[in-house]
Amino acid sequence: MYRCLIIDDEELARALIKSYIDKLDFLKLVASFESPLDAMQILKEEAVDLIFLDIQMPNIKGTDFAKLIPKNTKVIFTTAYSEYALEGFELDALDYLLKPISFERFLKAVNKLQEQNTTHPLANDENKTITVKSGYDLYKLKVDDILYIESDSEYVNFYTADKKIMSLQSLKSLEKILNPSVFIRVHRSYLINKNKVTGLKGRFLVISEANIPISDFKFNSVKNQLFP
Repeated sequence: MYRCLIIDDEELARALIKSYIDKLDFLKLVASFESPLDAMQILKEEAVDLIFLDIQMPNIKGTDFAKLIPKNTKVIFTTAYSEYALEGFELDALDYLLKPISFERFLKAVNKLQEQNTTHPLANDENKTITVKSGYDLYKLKVDDILYIESDSEYVNFYTADKKIMSLQSLKSLEKILNPSVFIRVHRSYLINKNKVTGLKGRFLVISEANIPISDFKFNSVKNQLFP
């Protein structure tokens, strides 16, 4: 889970970003500030992965403040002024969001953070659990209990032997977290636990009572991997 700050002198802008963060289980809001100067202390005391940073603010511009933060903290600039875009990217910003910010554009920006993370923190440990946020509810799933994960527009569905849980995230982000030697992408809409596969019917994998399609270009590699 990535720890985030919001820094924006507009209350409505802060509230909007907070509402977007609350929808995603891989983001956690640490604090929200009206002024960059108020955020300095928390940056000294706590690890922060990502800052949503407005540019045009009193006292100090967001682009100037970005030069003062720890190098390992990523920045997504949020502003109503497109002329700052070049300066923002020159500061190695993760992304640059132009207000008013839609949720779709926000999601595209934060997914870049996950795409840059090439480690698999749940690799090689089947006793690990993953926290899944569904609406306002939180579920702790044992990774080895996951049968498969299905993409459903902007959501994914986690399937276990006894439940289905919908969560707002992407298969691509989950591929960065789960053990790649166990969870494999067999279709653009399916990530499966290969240890749960019990059969192959035509171009469909059998997992529990479900038939999971295999895409044409993955069929041979998946078949050879699961049925050598």
